Amino acid sequence: MDFNTRVWELCKRIPEGKVSTYKELARALGTVAYRAVGNALNRNPRGGWTTEGPEMIPCHRVVNSDGRVGGFARGTRKKIELLEKEGVRVSDGRVDLKKHLFSF
Repeated sequence: MDFNTRVWELCKRIPEGKVSTYKELARALGTVAYRAVGNALNRNPRGGWTTEGPEMIPCHRVVNSDGRVGGFARGTRKKIELLEKEGVRVSDGRVDLKKHLFSF
């Protein structure tokens, strides 16, 4: 399985109402390549256009290590909207990681 696919498969495990971080995904993959994780998520073939179904890759559930929402192919506003729809409160562009962090 290539690196991107490994990132996507791991990302699918983040439950609704939780977030993880680029750093946490990298750690779970045994690397420190946080940017490579972000690049893989940006290449996500399914999460950018659909938000439902078993094949969805919920890349909107991945945030920066300090809780900042970070980027999203469909825009930061859309990422915040998706997170809040799932019960993740975003305040001043940040997620409370103490409350919402999912670790692998």
